[in-house]
Amino acid sequence: MGRLFGTDGVRGLAGVDVTAELALGLAQSAAFVLGRQARTESRRAAAVLARDPRVSGEFISAAVAAGLASAGVDVLDAGVIPTPAAAYLVADTRADFGVMVSASHNPAADNGIKFFAAGGRKLPDEVEDEIEAAMSRAHAGNTGREVGRIRRFADAEDRYLVHLLGTLDGVSLDGLHVVLDCAHGAASGISPDVFSDAGARVTVIGNDPDGFNINDGVGSTHLEPLADAVREHGADLGIAHDGDADRCLAVDADGAVVDGDRIMAILALSMSGRGKLNRNTLVTTVMSNLGLKLAMANNGIDVVETAVGDRYVLAELNASGFSLGGEQSGHVIMSEYGTTGDGILTGLHLAAEVVRTGKPLAELARCMSVYPQVLVNVRGVDRSRVASDEVLQQAVTQAEIALAGKGRVLLRPSGTEPVVRVMVEAEHEHAARQLADDLAAIVSERLAV
Repeated sequence: MGRLFGTDGVRGLAGVDVTAELALGLAQSAAFVLGRQARTESRRAAAVLARDPRVSGEFISAAVAAGLASAGVDVLDAGVIPTPAAAYLVADTRADFGVMVSASHNPAADNGIKFFAAGGRKLPDEVEDEIEAAMSRAHAGNTGREVGRIRRFADAEDRYLVHLLGTLDGVSLDGLHVVLDCAHGAASGISPDVFSDAGARVTVIGNDPDGFNINDGVGSTHLEPLADAVREHGADLGIAHDGDADRCLAVDADGAVVDGDRIMAILALSMSGRGKLNRNTLVTTVMSNLGLKLAMANNGIDVVETAVGDRYVLAELNASGFSLGGEQSGHVIMSEYGTTGDGILTGLHLAAEVVRTGKPLAELARCMSVYPQVLVNVRGVDRSRVASDEVLQQAVTQAEIALAGKGRVLLRPSGTEPVVRVMVEAEHEHAARQLADDLAAIVSERLAV
């Protein structure tokens, strides 16, 4: 049996992989591990619980609440709010930990459970492993006054909205027309209010969640409806969230996509110029485009790369005191204001930069050139042998020599399935495609199972 926790919590098909029994057991184990400090202080632990609007979140969050309360934890149930809101509220209420029930950008049939430590921070691998190991032991059995209470967190959205608006340092979005795509997800109830209160004229799509339509043809994984709406309404820009609103992708006034790399480039240059980019460094993952790294170098900004996953970006931000990092997929972390990727916060600050500079988003996005990037997923292979196969590694070396410093090669084993991802960047797309296909063929042959 593999590790229960993946790169972002426990995730799978709701009712099959993520069951009520699993949710209850995980919650009880998390109460034991994450409530340890409270027990040493002879007080009752408290946890913030939230979910996105997919229908399975109703029974899963109920099971989580039951597990926590049965283990003696008081639960503040915030209902449907974004993941970054849950993280913020853990810190704001000084709760001992938090639980978010969401499968992010996945289809409605999936769901997941992820935990936040005190302060709203994601858990390191070793703490997740401790929670998983603790599931083999019983942790309930509390009675009477030892049982936790479950209460509605009545002002959860209001607290988060005030926090977001307070990050703008007085910049008003007055005069800016923004289209928001809320992915029929957790952003639906708050993102339009935040942008409107910040002064923007707002048009909204994808904000009618029914429990089944989350991420269905809308949101950050389906940008065409947003691009169409921006052009139709003559808006200045569009912002797309995913199901739990921890991502932000954008489109300019012509409907051209502005991905996470370009968003990070825009924000990094702005923060550097205003003296707010700590140690003048941007943190990215190894999947970020080479063009981002070159653009930062041309502007005197250092880049630190991490493994794929916003948790690794966050770990580097925390360890080194950096203030900005993220992923090409749109997980952008501004550590001065949050402990996780925050799509609404990112969108606000991207829009604020349009206002601050007086430049349209398309012009701001030209701060970096995008190198053609080809990604090939090779399935049905032994991903554990990527680094040890000498023939494969020699092929990678030869490909890098062929690129002559004007591109790069990355072979990345999937963390959850028998897949090796072959990524090649080059000045020209046909060269990237040829090298990626050649390497994928070698991976398929050498690592066959």
